[in-house]
Amino acid sequence: MSVNKHALAVFTGTTPNIGTTAAAFATAAQVASLSSQPVGLLCLNLKSAKLHRYLGVDRPSVTLDSLRPELRAGTLTPDKLRSAAYTPPSCPGLSILFGNLMRDQAEFFTPEDMEHLLAVARQTYRLTVADVSAYWDNAATITAMRAADSRLVAMSTALSSFQEDGQRWIGQVAPLFGVKPLELQGIVIHPPWKNGGFPVKDIRRETGLTVVEELKVTESLLSQLDSGRLDNWVAAEQQGKQAMRRTAEHLMARHVIAGVPGRSSQPWYRKLMGHRNGVTS
Repeated sequence: MSVNKHALAVFTGTTPNIGTTAAAFATAAQVASLSSQPVGLLCLNLKSAKLHRYLGVDRPSVTLDSLRPELRAGTLTPDKLRSAAYTPPSCPGLSILFGNLMRDQAEFFTPEDMEHLLAVARQTYRLTVADVSAYWDNAATITAMRAADSRLVAMSTALSSFQEDGQRWIGQVAPLFGVKPLELQGIVIHPPWKNGGFPVKDIRRETGLTVVEELKVTESLLSQLDSGRLDNWVAAEQQGKQAMRRTAEHLMARHVIAGVPGRSSQPWYRKLMGHRNGVTS
C-alpha cells in the first residue's frame, strides 16, 4: 500500500463567516500537538483573510501577497516558506502562512501560483491544512480543492447553508472541476443561538456527506476571536482543547501520521494506525 508522506487537507465552507477558519486552525493545532510533526496552515481566503486578526497579529510581517514574486517565478523553497511562517507561542509545531491582505489583487493569483505554493508546502510539512473561501471563483479554492488528499466542507445548521449553498457548491460547482461529492466530508458548525437549526441527521440526508465532526460556536469562542486569542482558546480552554480532535485523529489515521508515544487517542484510531502500519511495513 502506498502512503502519501506529505498530505494536503483543505477546509472550505458552504457559506462565509460560519466558523470554517476556526475549525481549520483547531484541526491543524490538534495534529501538531498529537503528532509533534511539522504542520502547516495556509490561509488561502484571497478576499477575506482574517486568521491574523484571530491570532492577534494586526500587522503580519509576511503574508501570502508578499510571496507573490516567488510564486510567479517558481522560486519559493521550503526554507523561504518556513521563514515566512508564524508560529503561535501556545501551538509549537504549527507554522502559519497568513493570507492575502491586498483584496483588490486577489484575481492576480493564478492556478500556477497556487500549484507551486502547495507543492512547496508538501515538501515542508508532514500535513498541510489549507483554509480556502466559500466561493470557488478564485485560483486558490479551485486549485487546492483539486489537489487535496482530504476535503472537508463546513456548513452550519441553517437550511440556507447546508441546502441552498451546499447544493450549489457541492452538487453543481465541485463536479465541474473534477471534485466528486463522494470525495468530500462534512463538518457541522452549530451557531451560538439556542433555538433553530436542523439536526445533523437531516444535514447528512440532504447533503449525502459523512459528517466527521461537529463544532459549537460558543460565546467564549467568539470572544477569543474578537480579542485575537484563538490560539489561547485551543490551548487553554476546555472546549478548545477538545475542538476538532476527532477530525485531527481522522486525518492522522487516514494519512498515517504517527502520534506521540503514550499520548491518549481514541481506540478506533489506535486500531487503524496499527493496521496501516502493519500493511505498509
